[in-house]
Amino acid sequence: MRFSISLVLLFSLCLGHGIVELEASHCIYDQLQISLNVSSNSTDQPYRTGYHFQPHKNWINDPNGVMIHNGIYHLFYQYNPKGVVWGNIVWAHSTSEDLINWVSHEPAISPSQKYDEKGCWSGSATILPGDKPAILYTGIDLDNNQVQNLAFPKNLSDPYLIEWEKFPKNPLMAPDSKNGINASAFRDPSTAWQGPDKAWRVVIGSKNDDLGLAILFRSEDFITWSQAKRPLHSGKHTGMWECPDFYPVAVDNVTGLDTSTLGSNVKHVLKVSLDNTKHDYYTIGNYNYRTDKYIPDNGSIEGDRGLKYDYGKFYASKTFFDSARNRRVLWGWINESSSVKDDAKKGWSGLQAIPRTVWLDKSGKQLIQWPVAELEMLRDNEIHLQHKSLDAGSTHEITGITAAQADVDISLEITDINKAEVINLKRHHAQKLCNERNASAKGSLGPFGLKVLASNDSQEFTAVFFRIFIRKASKQPVVLMCSDQSRSSLNNDNDKTTYGTFLNVDPVSEKISLRSLIDHSIVESFGGGGKSCITARVYPKLAVDDKAHLYVFNNGTEAVKVASLKAWSLKDAHIK
Repeated sequence: MRFSISLVLLFSLCLGHGIVELEASHCIYDQLQISLNVSSNSTDQPYRTGYHFQPHKNWINDPNGVMIHNGIYHLFYQYNPKGVVWGNIVWAHSTSEDLINWVSHEPAISPSQKYDEKGCWSGSATILPGDKPAILYTGIDLDNNQVQNLAFPKNLSDPYLIEWEKFPKNPLMAPDSKNGINASAFRDPSTAWQGPDKAWRVVIGSKNDDLGLAILFRSEDFITWSQAKRPLHSGKHTGMWECPDFYPVAVDNVTGLDTSTLGSNVKHVLKVSLDNTKHDYYTIGNYNYRTDKYIPDNGSIEGDRGLKYDYGKFYASKTFFDSARNRRVLWGWINESSSVKDDAKKGWSGLQAIPRTVWLDKSGKQLIQWPVAELEMLRDNEIHLQHKSLDAGSTHEITGITAAQADVDISLEITDINKAEVINLKRHHAQKLCNERNASAKGSLGPFGLKVLASNDSQEFTAVFFRIFIRKASKQPVVLMCSDQSRSSLNNDNDKTTYGTFLNVDPVSEKISLRSLIDHSIVESFGGGGKSCITARVYPKLAVDDKAHLYVFNNGTEAVKVASLKAWSLKDAHIK
């Protein structure tokens, strides 16, 4: 469509320039809250995904109220029905029988009352006794206070739970300055859990200056809630805790647990979305239900130096217990890395990551994440590669699949750990190290890995790769995992940040594995069998559709071996 000059100028504005700011992550573009009649036909949409969840048009963000009820999966999510930027937020609703193919319904919750007139923000679903779902969500009232509200399905006999009713006594929880609650920082109720005393607990994200808070509320009947004297947990110098998620994980197996599960073989995970950094961090620890206090394990670090679900684009995540398959499933919002002007041209912004099964690693020190098994039903055109040597500076193209829409699983071996570079890790942050030593910077053992969404002349590519170092102090090997977007597109208006993390695997005694899900404008990568994840948004100009290529590469001075590689084209999911 043709844009007026004034509208184009508006799209170039950012924080502090022509918008009203309601906390850092909720920016209101007052002059852009209009429907844009932008084409979203597949012929002119090279960045629309084939198997990731995204609506036909407009803005989406946080996954909300994710649950399974009577065999049907429900995904609610923040949605702007009027435009491609954040605003006019409702709870959109889609259902599925397999977490991959989805049918859209009318919005389940929309602003309609004094307590949510200015927005229906994020929240969670809890399955109450009698198999009755209940949604707790944040409403923004006429005074811009953030308050917590309750909604129930209107008709439990409807398998799709299309209509929802707000509880007549809303709001159930409101900010109280006497209890230290900031009215503009009191949001995103978690899934509730029930203790042995049969009382329900829920946590709300908040802050006190730069102290992040998971404020605890209790209820006997899920309707009358009282604030506990102490938060479930807090973290210094972390800022606003958005979208808190608190759930149990089994110590001795990979089976998921109902949110109310307690026991000697159970640890707990507290995840918070840090508004300051736009990343999801988690700690693993112990929950004392008698005192309602959560204490992270020694070595489980709060804030920016701690563990992340994903070291790339991934935020406002939510888990649920899938009672049909006894697993815990994680959803996360993937924001764009393109400009607002480009988002308006394509008519949409944001999508959801592939749902991931989550369990506790055998070490007990971190989580494992892996794409749900249902994704594999989209696989087609399987190819194999085994025992392939990658000499110094070599590149090998993977053909026979659709490189723009693929699932690639590779296992790599190094030849001689003694050739690894020595590094003082006290002086290096993983992401900074990936930036300084990108895919084009030659090393000894690395960089080696995949080049995806690559043009045939290598003007464009996204590299997901590893480097092996030896720690200067301990003489132990360390593996760096990177996702390099620096050459992902000829369009310099995009955010092309390079992401990185250290991967907790021993390259001497085990192979280094990498699985990457490639879907036109998104690359989700899982290193070490899901120990570390990095998601990237990329928008190539040349490596589009059938012009995209896929390579295995080694830009180090030492040879590495492809122990095995399996790759598949992935068919489109049905998202109606």
